[in-house]
Amino acid sequence: MATIIGRKYEQEELKRCFESTASEFVALYGRRRVGKTFLVRQNFNNKFTFTLTGMANANKASQLLNFHFSMRDVAAADETIPTNWLEAFQLLKAHIETSTETKKVIFLDELPWIETPKSNFLSALEHFWNSWAAHRSDILLIVCGSSTSWMLDKLINNKGGLYNRITLQMRIQPFTLMECKQYLQSVAIDWEEYTIAECYMIMGGIPYYWSLLKKGLSLAQNIDRLFFASAGTLRNEFTNLYAALFKSSEKYIELVKAISAKSKGITRHEILASLNEKSSGSMSKMLDDLKNSGFIRSYFSFDKKSKDKIYQLVDFYTLFYMKFGNEIKSVSENFWSAAIDSPTHRVWSGYAFEQVCLAHLKQLKVGLGISGVRTNALSWISKSNENRTQIDLLIDRNDNVINLCEIKFSINEFSIDKKYAETLRNRIGIFKSETNTKKSVFMTMITTYGVTKNEYSALIQNELTLIDLFSV
Repeated sequence: MATIIGRKYEQEELKRCFESTASEFVALYGRRRVGKTFLVRQNFNNKFTFTLTGMANANKASQLLNFHFSMRDVAAADETIPTNWLEAFQLLKAHIETSTETKKVIFLDELPWIETPKSNFLSALEHFWNSWAAHRSDILLIVCGSSTSWMLDKLINNKGGLYNRITLQMRIQPFTLMECKQYLQSVAIDWEEYTIAECYMIMGGIPYYWSLLKKGLSLAQNIDRLFFASAGTLRNEFTNLYAALFKSSEKYIELVKAISAKSKGITRHEILASLNEKSSGSMSKMLDDLKNSGFIRSYFSFDKKSKDKIYQLVDFYTLFYMKFGNEIKSVSENFWSAAIDSPTHRVWSGYAFEQVCLAHLKQLKVGLGISGVRTNALSWISKSNENRTQIDLLIDRNDNVINLCEIKFSINEFSIDKKYAETLRNRIGIFKSETNTKKSVFMTMITTYGVTKNEYSALIQNELTLIDLFSV
């Protein structure tokens, strides 16, 4: 059996539910390819009283036939093909009642695909749980889905018969840098932290993507093979990813493109202007869907002078595709190997490393010694047309301190010269002047290998490196 990397909390919670003296209804959700199914199957060693995986783009009859085949795997004598989901759950109840297992584990995977239009699947599931399973003490029902918006809207936040019926909900998060390192070690790929960080800048912490890496090849060779080769496994992932998660996926892709146009973030008003759209409930729903699925984040400006949320693209794979999609589409076989240290590569890597830092705010807080302090992570851009000053990452702390973070991705130690030191001093001054903050402002450097000690480095009050990002 393959080893589960990380997921300690999730494993402990699944164990608690398995050992519970009451029936439990568990809902897992998270971005496609993040490892939800793997976690459940490995945790229970693929031993279920019953399991069913929904079929993509299949109608009600096909889903019910799929249920029949799955039921036949565990109840060989049953040849009944249900005509509706009420009948299907009656067959499931009959099967469970014959089981001698202490805990009956039912795993329904890709639930959003099962619930086809006018199928009444959710009503039948609700009736199965409310009228029967919930009153027993030996049922562990686990449901799973990659369409986070569906899982939240239709199940977890259900206002009907399934209201407040979920006993445990867990969002399965992407791997951290440390978990990616642990995964590579488990498959005997020996990469240094710098290389792992650059791979994370492309793939994020999506386990499926990391599972495609080939031992014995460099990172550049792997990226060329997976993204830029004509038969690259991830060459068409962008279209497939959004199509699998969202109906009318073309609209979501256009929205993502609009958000990606401004790396530091874009307001709703700016999005609408870019798309030549009017404000509507459907736009709000699409933004919420993208946020809940982990593709974008939203935050308010530091000065709070605007009531508009700022939306920022944070999904690493999408960011990479938005930057290099034309090369991927044109099948540039060795593009990535040739692009190393090019101006395009340097610009991309600088911004992508900022996103890695943002995704590891917990680790940065540990490095700063403020893990117990409430914080807010923001970007900041000067309103002055003269200054055009911007802050890569601003950590606004409840202990009356603000960390202004300068983030540099480089192959060696970063050296602060006289000109850059003056830039940093001006940046602090402009930030204090425009925001009128009364908090202490600490200039903080986040680099790959640290800052060279010289006459200007004393300007830095906090220093963090890749090693801090790899903390547990």
